[in-house]
Amino acid sequence: MSEHRIPSLKLLMGFEAAARHKNFSRAANELHVSQSAISHQIQLLEEQINQPLFRRVGRGVELNVAGEVLQRSVQRSLAILRSGLGRIATYLDPGLVVVVCPSTLLHGWLQPRIQELEAQLPELCLMLSGDETACFVDEVDVDITISDRPILQAGLLEFPLLQDEWVIVGNTKVVTRLAAIPRDQHHLHIDLICLEESLTGDATAQLFLESLALFRKRAIYDDPRLLLDATLRGRGITCLPLLLIEGSLASGEAMILPDYPRLPGTTWWLSGVAENPRSTTVAHVFNWLKSQGNCVPEEG
Repeated sequence: MSEHRIPSLKLLMGFEAAARHKNFSRAANELHVSQSAISHQIQLLEEQINQPLFRRVGRGVELNVAGEVLQRSVQRSLAILRSGLGRIATYLDPGLVVVVCPSTLLHGWLQPRIQELEAQLPELCLMLSGDETACFVDEVDVDITISDRPILQAGLLEFPLLQDEWVIVGNTKVVTRLAAIPRDQHHLHIDLICLEESLTGDATAQLFLESLALFRKRAIYDDPRLLLDATLRGRGITCLPLLLIEGSLASGEAMILPDYPRLPGTTWWLSGVAENPRSTTVAHVFNWLKSQGNCVPEEG
């Protein structure tokens, strides 16, 4: 046999069953073929590798050394193959809808709404990904995207879905305490925790040079979700996107500080196939997302 030639999967599966049962008849029953078919498969396999694999023992068979080596390799390979096929089966679920959306938006805006959608679509299996590099809708890997700009891909329906804001926020206990203190003295009673990008971003940098300039910076984070967690733990007040903290506001864990500036944030775009999406479930999810937006779709 050529060094790189691999026997067919049919022969290898026949061999694996016979090796495991140590009996050609039981292997044949498992694979729903005749005993002669299993015998023929083993014969072909031995001819292809130019090596006997079994020896007769009474009414059964047992592996020789070469057979034992091959059995271990085949069983490992079949285990990997079955695992892969199991994962692929997820993608064949008729209720599957793949939505790609930034993690901050998934965490704060979409996650609290999912149960409402699932109540409308019992068959739904949402696959939610924060991988923003998956920026194309291809009806195989990605059904719908929410991103900070239109994809401008042919055949898509795209429109502004959500308008975000930057707001100053703290946990409910902190904000309640600050309500009894004049605003110009807030910096004497609480520290500031920050998102690194907001210190230099065009939309928010001026805020830290003016309204928040007197506050001591207690910590700086590069992940908005970690910053939100620190805020809810009472480590300080902060500036965060409204859509990220929406769930925390609704639950009463956080409050927006009144009389502080609110600045325009990201405009989030919804993108999906314009005509004949992959399934009616995909179409339903797209329309539901559209209904949850706070932007008015452009006409035309």
